[in-house]
Amino acid sequence: MARQLVCIPTYNEASNILPLVERVHQAAPALEVLVIDDASPDGTGDLVRDRMLKDARLDIMARPAKLGLGTAYMAGFAYGLQHGYDTVLTMDSDFSHPPERIPALIRAVEDGAHLSVGSRYVPGGAIEGWAINRRVLSATANFVARQVLRLHTHDCTGGFRCYSQRAMHFLVTRPLRSSGYSALVELLTRCERAGLNIVEVPITFTERVQGHSKISRQEIFRAMLTVLRLAGRRS
Repeated sequence: MARQLVCIPTYNEASNILPLVERVHQAAPALEVLVIDDASPDGTGDLVRDRMLKDARLDIMARPAKLGLGTAYMAGFAYGLQHGYDTVLTMDSDFSHPPERIPALIRAVEDGAHLSVGSRYVPGGAIEGWAINRRVLSATANFVARQVLRLHTHDCTGGFRCYSQRAMHFLVTRPLRSSGYSALVELLTRCERAGLNIVEVPITFTERVQGHSKISRQEIFRAMLTVLRLAGRRS
């Protein structure tokens, strides 16, 4: 039987993490969950460790400091390969990604995709709770990334994804230069340029209710620099 893992990077998500784990297991009861916590001062890691005593499907990777989203993903891929998982999913910890779409992402990989992407920008996809300025910013960022990097995927900046073993083996062969949200563009670009089969699965992205967004102006600037850097190299 295939083994699937979902990696959930966290930093100060005490109000969200346990309800999210519960929703994930409602959507996919056999799915195992790895929380990658960057020393959250709000006790996120302690909540996960307490729940682990009751749930064998849950594990934690406790990191010593806030090391960034990109390194969290790479750590998740390495963990998945080391422990023999067939697929590894990534998702945000703030309920912006609907757990109910996890089976569809897994199914796309089982049907032959090397990477499936939960997409806001394909037919059936949507965004709820965003102001018009944030919608414009996101759509513009995706448009620029697609045009400059010649990407075919419509949602280049979404983190709700399912990676096959082949995709993970490929990605861990080279260090990731991006550390924050710009890592999403770098990972996708590398997969497309390697000729991996990528399928987009429509999702409804919902603005977080609890906690605070980690996306800052600095993150947006870094993402722009990442696009320019990747445009300068073709592999």
